[in-house]
Amino acid sequence: MKRDQRLKGFARALRRELTPAEAILWKHLRGRRFVRFKFRRQHAVGPYVADFACVHLGLILELDGESHLGKEERDAQRTAYLEGESWLVLRFWNTQVYDETEAVLEMIWQECERIYSLLPKKPPQEPVEDKHRCDGS
Repeated sequence: MKRDQRLKGFARALRRELTPAEAILWKHLRGRRFVRFKFRRQHAVGPYVADFACVHLGLILELDGESHLGKEERDAQRTAYLEGESWLVLRFWNTQVYDETEAVLEMIWQECERIYSLLPKKPPQEPVEDKHRCDGS
């Protein structure tokens, strides 16, 4: 099986087994509930699976629990790779999500708004005239 297929299968399995902190955050992010921004959970990016990603904004949210203690170098390499792929990575500890959910959501919202304000805006399109009208006008 190709590496991409294994990674997709791994991401699919992770979606079925959200951690408690991921479940709390996902409740607020899913279904465009978070203002106008669409987030995906367990989104494959290169060799990694991001906890949450807003593709439109190029924003990844990572939740770190006890399993990340002592693995700061590995997390830094992961973040460097993702940033090299033009993603912005925000990291939060699970305890922040448990104890300060509103503050975490506020930080995410502020970053989403900041990034969105920097995106190029499409000008409104002019109506196209139909040169092949059959009504005689």
